[in-house]
Amino acid sequence: MLSARSLFQEILDHDESFRLFCSIAAGGESQGGWENGRIAALVPPGERALAPKIARHGADEDKHGRIFRALMNKRGLTPVAVPPETDYTMLLERRGIGLAHDRLRRDAPLSVRDIVVYLAHSRVTEQRAAEQMTMLRRYFADDPDVGRAVRMISTDEDNHLAYTHEELLRLAAAGHGRLIQRTLRACALAEIAVHRDVSLAVMAHMGRILGWPRSRSALLAAAIHALYGYERLAGWHRMTDLRMPERRDALGGPAAPAHEFA
Repeated sequence: MLSARSLFQEILDHDESFRLFCSIAAGGESQGGWENGRIAALVPPGERALAPKIARHGADEDKHGRIFRALMNKRGLTPVAVPPETDYTMLLERRGIGLAHDRLRRDAPLSVRDIVVYLAHSRVTEQRAAEQMTMLRRYFADDPDVGRAVRMISTDEDNHLAYTHEELLRLAAAGHGRLIQRTLRACALAEIAVHRDVSLAVMAHMGRILGWPRSRSALLAAAIHALYGYERLAGWHRMTDLRMPERRDALGGPAAPAHEFA
């Protein structure tokens, strides 16, 4: 029977598919760490209170990258090059979502509008990350290695999501509500398309590694397209609503260490 749990179990049980999965995840997390670090350094003067939170966000992402690399190392595996068609962060940037890397490489301070763009992009992508980690936590929380990793990362992603809600609501109250809603909608619609394309590419690579028959690959592709159809019709709205989180100031302290994955 084909299920999300059996699919991920098959990927995790095979060294080459596990290596590709972790390499893709580590690459995306490390890229997020760099982006957040640069944004923290360029926060405009009126938003300097955000800088430590953005830096904490980046530190968490760097930690996640180290965790995925440590999971590979424990199995005697080394990272592989991430296929461009599976590079979620690069494909989002190509669609104009978030702050361009060329902008982040310059030393000029960001504007408040840039901060809105950053937070809206984070709110959308952290929604996806939190949902994916919740799913992995449900299936693999008891695994002695992967379980510890997904529990730790899932907690961090929930904190990131809470932080973006709280900060966007603060900026909406300061008069940026229309910009926030326009930016959230554009980010969400672009993200669901990129998620579809990346999912199709990742499953194609996994299918070749694991020797899946064409019928299985076709079924998975159909499921990915069906999810996109639902998200394009209505599901994207979950990425654009804003509500005050139960946990306030979720990124107000230092990043939690991950000594067991060092």
